[in-house]
Amino acid sequence: MFVKRVQHRHHRALTAALADLGVSLVQWDTLRHLHQNPDASLHDLAQLTFQTDQSFGTLAARMVDRGLIERVPAPGRAVRHSITDKGEAIRSEGHRRVTAVFERSLAGLTTDQLDQLGTLLALVLGEERALSA
Repeated sequence: MFVKRVQHRHHRALTAALADLGVSLVQWDTLRHLHQNPDASLHDLAQLTFQTDQSFGTLAARMVDRGLIERVPAPGRAVRHSITDKGEAIRSEGHRRVTAVFERSLAGLTTDQLDQLGTLLALVLGEERALSA
């Protein structure tokens, strides 16, 4: 299927683009989601990054050890994290690189084709955008 092939190509390109920053795609995605959802629980972040709670807990512990994120007090037994300055610098540079990968990947499409692709993908996802296009 074409969608899976594009996903695979993007995954390889993004992994290569992030490699010298010292983070995996999953680690960068964690930084991205934590930046966008600063109050997210460990469970929320696990879901956002397509991880189980257990595997995300292990990932988060490694990221804490590397100084990319830190644990912060939260009510009850909830575990919350925040991005450190080091993690934010990596997230920001990673964002620039990820954007460049997607721009290169989609460079062969016209503006109308990009709009059509967005509408078709929204339709597949059942989103309102497809209905208003």
